[in-house]
Amino acid sequence: MRKSIKKTTKWSQEVTVHSNALDIEHGIFASDDPRKIAHSLKRSAEASDRRKSSAFRSAMSMLTFYINRAGSGLDDEQRRVLEKAKDELRRDFGREPKG
Repeated sequence: MRKSIKKTTKWSQEVTVHSNALDIEHGIFASDDPRKIAHSLKRSAEASDRRKSSAFRSAMSMLTFYINRAGSGLDDEQRRVLEKAKDELRRDFGREPKG
Protein backbone atom coordinates (compact mmCIF):
# COMPACT_ATOMS: atom_id res chain seq x y z
CA MET A 1 0.00 0.00 0.00
CA ARG A 2 1.28 3.47 -0.93
CA LYS A 3 1.20 6.20 1.60
CA SER A 4 0.00 9.57 0.37
CA ILE A 5 2.34 12.46 1.07
CA LYS A 6 0.92 15.96 0.95
CA LYS A 7 2.98 18.34 -1.13
CA THR A 8 3.48 21.77 0.41
CA THR A 9 4.51 23.70 -2.70
CA LYS A 10 2.46 24.33 -5.80
CA TRP A 11 3.70 23.21 -9.20
CA SER A 12 3.65 26.84 -10.35
CA GLN A 13 6.02 27.83 -7.55
CA GLU A 14 8.35 25.00 -8.54
CA VAL A 15 8.37 26.23 -12.16
CA THR A 16 9.04 29.81 -11.11
CA VAL A 17 11.89 28.84 -8.82
CA HIS A 18 13.44 26.09 -10.92
CA SER A 19 12.74 27.16 -14.50
CA ASN A 20 15.46 25.92 -16.79
CA ALA A 21 14.77 28.50 -19.50
CA LEU A 22 15.68 31.75 -17.75
CA ASP A 23 17.74 32.79 -14.76
CA ILE A 24 15.47 35.43 -13.30
CA GLU A 25 16.66 38.12 -10.92
CA HIS A 26 15.52 37.19 -7.42
CA GLY A 27 12.46 39.17 -6.30
CA ILE A 28 12.02 40.98 -9.62
CA PHE A 29 8.27 40.37 -9.75
CA ALA A 30 7.87 42.23 -6.44
CA SER A 31 9.30 45.45 -7.89
CA ASP A 32 6.99 48.47 -8.21
CA ASP A 33 8.76 49.65 -11.38
CA PRO A 34 7.40 48.13 -14.62
CA ARG A 35 10.47 49.27 -16.59
CA LYS A 36 12.83 47.58 -14.15
CA ILE A 37 10.85 44.33 -14.41
CA ALA A 38 10.81 44.46 -18.22
CA HIS A 39 14.51 45.31 -18.53
CA SER A 40 15.46 42.52 -16.13
CA LEU A 41 13.38 39.93 -17.98
CA LYS A 42 14.82 41.09 -21.30
CA ARG A 43 18.39 40.77 -20.01
CA SER A 44 17.65 37.30 -18.63
CA ALA A 45 16.02 36.11 -21.84
CA GLU A 46 18.77 37.45 -24.08
CA ALA A 47 21.50 35.97 -21.90
CA SER A 48 19.92 32.52 -21.74
CA ASP A 49 21.32 29.79 -23.96
CA ARG A 50 18.69 27.32 -22.74
CA ARG A 51 15.52 28.96 -24.06
CA LYS A 52 13.65 27.26 -26.87
CA SER A 53 11.95 30.27 -28.44
CA SER A 54 12.80 33.91 -29.09
CA ALA A 55 13.99 36.10 -26.23
CA PHE A 56 10.78 38.13 -26.47
CA ARG A 57 8.53 35.07 -26.23
CA SER A 58 10.52 33.62 -23.34
CA ALA A 59 10.42 36.86 -21.33
CA MET A 60 6.73 37.50 -22.05
CA SER A 61 5.85 33.89 -21.24
CA MET A 62 7.56 34.03 -17.87
CA LEU A 63 5.83 37.30 -16.99
CA THR A 64 2.42 36.01 -18.09
CA PHE A 65 2.97 32.74 -16.28
CA TYR A 66 3.77 34.58 -13.07
CA ILE A 67 0.69 36.79 -13.35
CA ASN A 68 -1.65 33.89 -14.16
CA ARG A 69 -0.34 31.19 -11.85
CA ALA A 70 2.23 32.09 -9.23
CA GLY A 71 0.75 35.54 -8.79
CA SER A 72 -2.86 34.51 -8.25
CA GLY A 73 -2.81 36.23 -4.87
CA LEU A 74 -1.48 39.54 -6.22
CA ASP A 75 -3.03 42.72 -4.95
CA ASP A 76 -4.55 45.02 -7.56
CA GLU A 77 -1.66 47.50 -7.53
CA GLN A 78 1.03 44.86 -8.14
CA ARG A 79 -1.10 43.29 -10.90
CA ARG A 80 -1.27 46.72 -12.61
CA VAL A 81 2.52 47.09 -12.33
CA LEU A 82 3.05 43.66 -13.91
CA GLU A 83 0.56 44.38 -16.71
CA LYS A 84 2.43 47.63 -17.43
CA ALA A 85 5.66 45.60 -17.49
CA LYS A 86 4.19 43.68 -20.44
CA ASP A 87 3.85 46.97 -22.35
CA GLU A 88 7.41 47.92 -21.40
CA LEU A 89 8.66 44.53 -22.56
CA ARG A 90 6.94 45.01 -25.94
CA ARG A 91 8.61 48.44 -26.22
CA ASP A 92 12.01 47.01 -25.25
CA PHE A 93 11.75 44.46 -28.05
CA GLY A 94 10.29 46.95 -30.58
CA ARG A 95 6.91 45.24 -30.67
CA GLU A 96 4.58 48.06 -29.75
CA PRO A 97 1.16 47.75 -31.37
CA LYS A 98 0.68 49.88 -34.47
CA GLY A 99 -1.75 52.66 -33.68
